[in-house]
Amino acid sequence: MVQVKEFAVEQWMDKYELQAKYNVAETCCASVSVNNLQEISEDKSTSPLDLSSKLTYGAIRGSERLRSTLANLYSVKTPTPLPLDNVLITPGAIQANFLLFYSLVGPGDHVICHYPTYQQLYSVPESLGAEVSLWKSKEKDDWKLDIDELKGLIRPNTKLIILNNPQNPTGAVIPQATLEEIVKVARSSSIYIHADEVYRPVFHSITPMDPDFPSSLLSLGYERTIVTGSLSKAYSLAGIRVGWVASRDRSVIETCAAARHYTTISVSYLDDAIASYALAPACIHGLLRRNIELAKTNLAILEKFIESHRWACEWVKPRAGTTAFVRFNKMGKPVDDVAFCETLLQQTGVMFVPGSLCFGEGEDFKGYVRIGFVQETEVLEKGLEALASFMDDGYDEVPVVKRK
Repeated sequence: MVQVKEFAVEQWMDKYELQAKYNVAETCCASVSVNNLQEISEDKSTSPLDLSSKLTYGAIRGSERLRSTLANLYSVKTPTPLPLDNVLITPGAIQANFLLFYSLVGPGDHVICHYPTYQQLYSVPESLGAEVSLWKSKEKDDWKLDIDELKGLIRPNTKLIILNNPQNPTGAVIPQATLEEIVKVARSSSIYIHADEVYRPVFHSITPMDPDFPSSLLSLGYERTIVTGSLSKAYSLAGIRVGWVASRDRSVIETCAAARHYTTISVSYLDDAIASYALAPACIHGLLRRNIELAKTNLAILEKFIESHRWACEWVKPRAGTTAFVRFNKMGKPVDDVAFCETLLQQTGVMFVPGSLCFGEGEDFKGYVRIGFVQETEVLEKGLEALASFMDDGYDEVPVVKRK
C-alpha cells in the first residue's frame, strides 16, 4: 500500500476551522456568493446558472467556454497562444496537482520542489516513489531562490521542478529573471517545470511595471511547462471546487485526462457554469479589483500590528497572495508555535497555522505561524484586537522551543 504522510495543514484546518471565532488562517480571498458575482459583473442581464438545464455530467474535460477563457488568459503577451485543448478542468487545484504527479512521476524519478510550500507538492511525489529534494528559499534573502543551488540539485534522473508562485506560506514571488533562469536550467536537461499558481494574480505589493513582476510560467516559451490554478484563492470561489491544469505539452494533458477517468470523471456542471461566469470579461476584472483592494487594505492593518509588536514578531512582508509567514519569539528565542496557536485559539478564538508542524521538515520554521489576511476586514481587525490583548496578558505563558 502507498504510504502518504499525514497532510498536516489540512488536518489542522479540519480540526480547528469550525471552532474558530476569528479564522485568520483562511487562505482564500473573502468568499462571495452567486448573487455577489451578479452584482460585481458588468452584465446584469445574464444569470450564472440556467436552472432549466438538465444536470448531466457536462463536458468531461470542462466546457469549451471555460477552457477557452482560461486559454485566452494564458495567451496574453505570449508569442504562441495556448490552445483550449491544452487545458483540463479539475475539481480544485488540489486534484490538478495530484493528477499531474500521478501521471508524470514514479519510482526512479527525481523531483526538486520549491520550499517552504504546500505539503502536497513534495509529499505526493514522494509517496509515488520519487526521490524529492527541497530547494530551500531563505528568509534572510527575502525568501529568494538561488539558481546555483538548483544547478547543484540536478541529477541525471531529475524529471520535474516544482514551483509555487506566489508562494504559500510566505507571500513571496519568484522574480521574472529567476523564472527565466529556471527555464534555462530545465531546458538544458529537458526537465519538466510545474508551477502551482493558485494565488496568481493577487499581486498587492508589486506592479506589472516592476522588473521583478512574474509572468505565468506558460508564457516563457518552454514546451515542458505546466501550471495549475483554481477559483478558490484569488477568485473567492472555493465552494465550487473548480481548478485546472494547463500545459504547453499536450501529451501531459492527455495523460492527466486518462488518469482522471478513474477518479472524478468531470467537474460538476453547475460549478463549471459559475466558474465560466466569474472568469468572463464582464466579471473577472471587478472580482480581481475587489480582492486586490481587500488584500492591500488588510495587509496594511496586519503590518501596523506587526510594527507595534516588533518585540515579539518579525516577517518579510509578502508581495502577493493571501498569506504571511510571521515568526514569534521571546528574547530572540522562537516560541513553540504549536503551543502558541493552540493556546491562542482556546483563549481568544483566533486561529493561525503553526509553521513548524504544517510547513516544516525536521526543525524548520520553529516559531513561525501562517496568517491568512484577505478575509473580511472586520474579521481580521477583531482577530488582531484579540491577539493584541493576548500578547499583553497571555503571551508570557507560551513556551519557547527547547534545545535538543
